[in-house]
Amino acid sequence: MGNKLPLVSIITPTFNCSQFVKQTIKSVQNQTHQNWEMIIVDDCSQDNTANILKAIADNDERIHFIQLTTNVGPAKARNVAIQAARGRFIAFLDSDDLWLPNKLEKQIHFMQSKGMAFSYTQYRRFSGSSLGHLVSIPNSLNYRQLLKNTAIATSTVVINRDFTGEVKTQNQGYDDFILWLSILKQGFTAFALQEDLMRYRVSSNSVSSNRLRSIRWVWNIYRNVEKLNLLDSTWCFTNYALNASWKWKTF
Repeated sequence: MGNKLPLVSIITPTFNCSQFVKQTIKSVQNQTHQNWEMIIVDDCSQDNTANILKAIADNDERIHFIQLTTNVGPAKARNVAIQAARGRFIAFLDSDDLWLPNKLEKQIHFMQSKGMAFSYTQYRRFSGSSLGHLVSIPNSLNYRQLLKNTAIATSTVVINRDFTGEVKTQNQGYDDFILWLSILKQGFTAFALQEDLMRYRVSSNSVSSNRLRSIRWVWNIYRNVEKLNLLDSTWCFTNYALNASWKWKTF
């Protein structure tokens, strides 16, 4: 492999995010690890998102813009991007979140040095100029542990397809959580890089901002996706609720 930096494919679905997407893309362009491609799939936005993305993609050949003609939801949009990805490393970045400049460099080195299939990092929430506390994360999570603790923020995740093989999301709420479970269920462990490398934007328009809806999604995953029995689902859900309340107790 020599000193050649591996190609990282960045997966970003977009929908009506014209207010923030330029800043998100800029955080990718500012990465110290420069061997990347960013695959942005616009899910039939109704604002100016598509025009913004076209203009940016026309001026940066590393950015690949795909515009869908019908609204299919974030899961299917992610799948379109994943199918177009060329890198063995797949990184996920939501359209309103931000990466710190050395995020990819540090995380790819972390994974390569340890031979990892799946990693995630610490992060902070932000809203406007307000920056939240550092969100603590467990050092590692296996399948059973992840069922009880949704500690992995999507925009911190990098996976190595040399280990995991091809990955695909399901068209359901919390499709990212379902994807992480499907990978770890194969016997992999997700490892944490204990460094603050991402900014999670707190927005009323965020899909995950409705906590009651999130609760329903998690329960549905237990019962209808992972096919856990009622007792096991209740035990996992109790732990999930405790961990989630701790995570969200302060900004």
